Amino acid sequence: MAEAGVLYKNKVMLLAQTFFIKDNKDELLLCAHKYDYDILFFDQMSDFVRAVEHSDAYHLFVIDLDVLYNMQNDMQQQRRQTMFLSDLLERLPAHHDYVYLQTVRQGERFLLQQKLVDSNCLAYAEKPIANDVLVDKLFNLFSLQKRDESNTLIYLGDQVPLNATLLAQQQVDLIHTQDARTLHVRVKETLPDIVLIDEAQYQHTEALVRVLKKNIEFDPGREIIMLQKNPDAQLARQALDSGFDEIMTLNDEEILTRLLLNRINKIRSSKDLISRDRATGLLNKIGLQRKAQEWIRRANRTETSLAYGVIDIDKFKVINDTWGHYFGDIVIKRLSLLLSSQLGEHDLLSRFGGEEFVVVFWNCSLQQGKEKLDIMRDAFGKVIFEVKPGEHKAFSFSAGVAAYPACKTENDLFLQADAMLYLAKQGGRNQVCMSQ
Repeated sequence: MAEAGVLYKNKVMLLAQTFFIKDNKDELLLCAHKYDYDILFFDQMSDFVRAVEHSDAYHLFVIDLDVLYNMQNDMQQQRRQTMFLSDLLERLPAHHDYVYLQTVRQGERFLLQQKLVDSNCLAYAEKPIANDVLVDKLFNLFSLQKRDESNTLIYLGDQVPLNATLLAQQQVDLIHTQDARTLHVRVKETLPDIVLIDEAQYQHTEALVRVLKKNIEFDPGREIIMLQKNPDAQLARQALDSGFDEIMTLNDEEILTRLLLNRINKIRSSKDLISRDRATGLLNKIGLQRKAQEWIRRANRTETSLAYGVIDIDKFKVINDTWGHYFGDIVIKRLSLLLSSQLGEHDLLSRFGGEEFVVVFWNCSLQQGKEKLDIMRDAFGKVIFEVKPGEHKAFSFSAGVAAYPACKTENDLFLQADAMLYLAKQGGRNQVCMSQ
């Protein structure tokens, strides 16, 4: 069991007392271990708080709100006493967010819900909840915490009427341009989520939006908004007829910025539905292609190299046929967590389909990419799976790697890396091959 500390890098700290989950603790732990995280149980507030204060970034903190009625008062010699919610929230370290488990009756109390979401609430769930469902939802929260999404807003006009600091805090890149005739080129290069156009620019170059939207690669999820300094119904009608999605009026710089941030957050949610694999939280094929194309454009501008790897779990059909598709899904999720934990800040990871993954290493040569994939391959080979009580197995993957700028496009990178993957499979599996 010496490897357990490495194996279960992610941990859940659960504060609970007379809680139904404690009655089937073994089953809950078994489910969690299959998803590559451990659960630590606490029944005393002081112990839980101490553990939270010394935790790291790979933890989730879960509190069963039944502790409000069953918590032992540390100050009164094991005497049972009801705790108020405000007392509980005051004791929790403020620099962390928490997941709350509550009964349906508690969930019907709006003031309680309001107090939770205003007090470092990461999420809440209603009991009873099945062990496997709870474990899966917590796994998704681990995945969400590791996402690093940025968005882009282009403003076409003279003086920028936005709060750049507020945008930066929400990871929104602001690009300012004053040239209407090259706007379509900037949009193609930067793939913004919102294009904000000053009314004067539209009046000067009326075909702006039509030029943007007729491009066959135009993203229909991208919003094009005209900014008016003073309401003008006739101009607004003309703008909407020409293709603008909305008209906004400039009244206050910060209010306008917050309105745009709200729209970007909705765009982020929509993108998640389209570009994320629901089982692992990773980019799916669509999401990877979009991000990889963006990375290639950035690499071209900054003369940066990329390594592109295609990974495939060895003999995955045998895994499914022998131990079932449910166990196969567990293997996929465990590999997704292992790969995620070894990525750099600007690297990309996708579940490309089935048991196949794609990783894009930023500022990485072909040889360095092969070395990184070999480290991942070796780490995955050390993960021990309990296929049934008392029987343990380890599995492997094969991979192929290609590099930019030797391969110029995302499609070229994939085809070359996939060809190398085929060589790795043909050569005996459990190895990484690279293009020469």
